[in-house]
Amino acid sequence: MQRSFSFRRCLFLPLLLIFGTAPALLSQDPVPDVPSRPFVSGFERFGVHEEIEEELAGGLLISELSCGACHVTKASHWSPKGGPRLDAVGSRLQSDYLARYLSAPQAIKPGTTMPDVLSAVPENQRPAAIDALVAYLGSLQQAFPEIKGTGANPVPYRFWEHGDPENGRLLYHKVGCVACHQADPDFETAETQPSPLDAMLEQLDPEQLEELGLSGAARRVASVPHGDIAAKYTTISLTHFLLDPEKVRPSGRMPNLKLLVVEAADIAAYLLADPSDPSDSDAADSTSQPSPAADGSAALVDRGRELFVSLGCANCHSVEGVKPTVAARPLAELASQSTRGCLSADDSQSPRFGIDAQQTEAIVAALSASGSGQPLSGQVSLQTQMLQMNCYACHQRDDLGGVGRYRKAYFETVGHVDLGDEGRLPPPLSNVGRKLHTGWLTKVLEGKGADLRPHMEIRMPVFPSGVAKSLVPLLTKVDIASSENNTRSADQVFGKINARASEKDMAEAGRRLMDVGCVQCHQFAGDSLPGIVGIDLNGIAGRIRPQWFHDFLLNPGSLKKQTRMPTFFPEGISTNTEILDGDTERQIAAIWAYLGNVPKHGLPEKIKEARAQDFELVPGERPIVLRTFMQQAGQHAIAVGFPDALHYAFDAEKIRPALAWRGRFLDAQGTWFTRSAPPASPLGDAVVALPEGPLFAELEDLKQPWPKEESDPSTLRFGGYRLDSQGVPTMLYQLDGISVEDRIAPDGPQRLKRTIRFSAGAGKDTDSEPREPLWMRANVGKTLAKTKDGGFVNDADLEVLVGESLREKGRLRSWKEFKEYLVPVAADVQEVELWYRW
Repeated sequence: MQRSFSFRRCLFLPLLLIFGTAPALLSQDPVPDVPSRPFVSGFERFGVHEEIEEELAGGLLISELSCGACHVTKASHWSPKGGPRLDAVGSRLQSDYLARYLSAPQAIKPGTTMPDVLSAVPENQRPAAIDALVAYLGSLQQAFPEIKGTGANPVPYRFWEHGDPENGRLLYHKVGCVACHQADPDFETAETQPSPLDAMLEQLDPEQLEELGLSGAARRVASVPHGDIAAKYTTISLTHFLLDPEKVRPSGRMPNLKLLVVEAADIAAYLLADPSDPSDSDAADSTSQPSPAADGSAALVDRGRELFVSLGCANCHSVEGVKPTVAARPLAELASQSTRGCLSADDSQSPRFGIDAQQTEAIVAALSASGSGQPLSGQVSLQTQMLQMNCYACHQRDDLGGVGRYRKAYFETVGHVDLGDEGRLPPPLSNVGRKLHTGWLTKVLEGKGADLRPHMEIRMPVFPSGVAKSLVPLLTKVDIASSENNTRSADQVFGKINARASEKDMAEAGRRLMDVGCVQCHQFAGDSLPGIVGIDLNGIAGRIRPQWFHDFLLNPGSLKKQTRMPTFFPEGISTNTEILDGDTERQIAAIWAYLGNVPKHGLPEKIKEARAQDFELVPGERPIVLRTFMQQAGQHAIAVGFPDALHYAFDAEKIRPALAWRGRFLDAQGTWFTRSAPPASPLGDAVVALPEGPLFAELEDLKQPWPKEESDPSTLRFGGYRLDSQGVPTMLYQLDGISVEDRIAPDGPQRLKRTIRFSAGAGKDTDSEPREPLWMRANVGKTLAKTKDGGFVNDADLEVLVGESLREKGRLRSWKEFKEYLVPVAADVQEVELWYRW
């Protein structure tokens, strides 16, 4: 059996992250079977697979099936979703569709949460009842609102007639519709490389996914069904609905994507197009209004109104002047009624929802649990509302939800700038109540000037104000409960530090610190280095809680998993000793002071002077450390240039030195100005690739293959770097709880020396849990020849020499078309030395 340095004892794990061989993210999401039961997103994604508690899943069904519309309940989390407002339904929906839908809701729109209210009507009376209901609904007419244009949002005359279906198709797949709804399987997305997790999922079978707890991440997420849109809407009615969904559906389950009128018309044209007959332009006449049933007499309309009330339609659907009649038993009394009423398939006197056995069991479990009298925790209340609003379709929180694996390809950046998953997917919501002020969270949900990610194609939708009023306090309550420090004000966090210097001096120090690395990713009050597309940091005090800001700068990865944000304070120590004497706490306070009002304090120096600079970086008295993108070292490259004209690039994602070169260092123009430009390339004339894959692995014997990548990304964590007094960085990382310090620096004019030190890390006890013996693969190549001083040189002319204490123990082996130089490293060895020469 073989294990990589993560020490996981599973045969398949060394194959999980084979970069370059795993397919790119799938750009197609084949249409899955729509279940013949009410479709509730949170239940289908999590409840069916037992990824949430059964009581929670049942409570979600109770709210989304609007059980509380007929059965009185005091439980706020069971408040009924309710159906669409029907005041103007005769203007919006086509009468033929209404008649067919009322006759068989699940058959006409599979997955609908609307029950068959006519199931209790004798079969021979249903056609007449449908005619009456359609006549009444058709009589509910209202003029569509007049939309006035502005300079920023022009409104063409009869805009709904001018929709461009091709542009609508593009918008539908980019602005966020496919977060919930089915994508067109023929829509082509930009090619996107899989994340390490997605690459891992490609390699595992169902049993392995289950064992690792990754079944949910690998599973296809079912889509909210559209139904027959072309038969249901006209162009004008669908366009107006897309512009203002809340007017028709006040529950907010369909949010507002902030569409311009021309965008709404384009998407409506796309959704109403009949791909089987593109010439059928009369399928939905944009100038016509849906008409009531042919026999629209006053008597028939009155009869329909009576049925609308008596059948319980008014309990879910609001119509001005019509009062609902709630006569059903309270929900609290129904725990033992699973064989009666709506939960029984044989009760002909109740509406038929089409729920199946699994949904019935979940509802009964929720009803039974409600009898315990225990108040609902804030965590469960929060989770319930996020499930109701389908927040998990886009956002991950506490390892639940997030963009589905097969949907990720549709989430793109403007101009296809490669910023990784963090730059193109909606942000995770773990700890968001601890991170953001309640006022800012409310602005985000209500869409009030809170758009900070213009580089993302997808739009954060707008929700009804009631959603923000209930969701924001829950997020805050749950997330700040973990620590009393989370609510500390800026004066409490930074006050004592700021008292030691003037605001001007602190802000100036913060401005200078921005040039250390922040300007390479972020904007400042709308200004940035050319090509930068990151979040604007100006006014951060109005958005982010000071305690979270402080803790995040100290250790970004602890608050945001898989973030691309590096730590500039590894182990709490500043990497910049020249500003504020390297005092970490004072530097963080200075950054906060500066970012509170960037225009007042001035832009970072690199932004002010960059265009006039010579962009070639030439190491002077001290090394240069530059975070950049490099073809051979990836999107998390750290390039290190030395005055000795020997340089290397470290891949901080795969955690290994990727290449080395001599001569000139790098041109920083692409890094500083044109993020979408080709990755940075060494300027030197002698570039050599260092061996790929992990440096260390556990092998039971030399018949086992060397792992191509670290097997489990959760055991491999990069912790930034530490600069010594000469400015040489030491890379800091952990491998399965072992802390590693990895220093590379010139050792003479022709070679780099690499020193690796091991020490116990988090979760490791050196007395009871010693490090396992390892093999080190020092060099690899199609050929390997021994040199006179005991090293081995490969066919790329890279010579690797190991320290004397290990040199004579090395073994040379052939593996397929390669040769490998392997060296055993005993468990008690705490330092390993290697030299690279080329």
